[in-house]
Amino acid sequence: MDTERLEKLLEGVRRGKVSVAQALERLRHMPFEDLGFAKVDHHRPLRQGFPEVILGEGKSAGEIAAIARALRRQHANVLITRLSPEKMAALKRRLKGLRCHEQARAATSVGRPIRVLGRGTVLVVCAGTSDIPVAEEAALTAEMMANRVERLYDVGVAGLHRLLDNRARLFSAAVLIVVAGMEGALPSVVAGLVDKPVIAVPTSVGYGASFHGLAALLGMLNSCAGGVTVVNIDNGFGAGFAASLINRV
Repeated sequence: MDTERLEKLLEGVRRGKVSVAQALERLRHMPFEDLGFAKVDHHRPLRQGFPEVILGEGKSAGEIAAIARALRRQHANVLITRLSPEKMAALKRRLKGLRCHEQARAATSVGRPIRVLGRGTVLVVCAGTSDIPVAEEAALTAEMMANRVERLYDVGVAGLHRLLDNRARLFSAAVLIVVAGMEGALPSVVAGLVDKPVIAVPTSVGYGASFHGLAALLGMLNSCAGGVTVVNIDNGFGAGFAASLINRV
């Protein structure tokens, strides 16, 4: 339950259109609903402004579907991350109206229209096409959290003219999510150009000495550019969530 629905419920009680018993029934599953294998946090929209997100890794399709149904019963918008193609196919059979986002390896179910709340635009920038799955996870998360999102892909430092050709887009963004693998240099370059927050996302893309993203992570943590904040390797969701919080301030 989010703030808007709670206000309507309390207003209904005040006007006598909703009885106390009816209000209690609607609030019965707050702050969480125990499904046995999972405790679904229905209080999270009130605390953080967005419902609980389902991590698809480590869960069966049946478990994911049960959690999604519990969120849907509360009219919450549902975001499921880190889904394999097999789980996507199984969930589409189990959950009517589920939308799958293959590039982001995610699925969504929108129970309520998403009204843009972010003050500006979140720009998701990625170095190479191999980084797109992580970038799309970040972009989808920011979109589900009611932000205007733009994408600028394949503008890595191996061809810096591609990035500089889009300076106007970089300058106009309120928050930038910059996704890169290999040596992870792109966030430093972007942060050296703009006066807005830059959230750097290292990816596990790269050859042997990249150590599955560790080289990019360390490069971003040691950035000489000010204003760079770094999330964990391949954590597009965390970057999208953080960008949304910044964009609402």
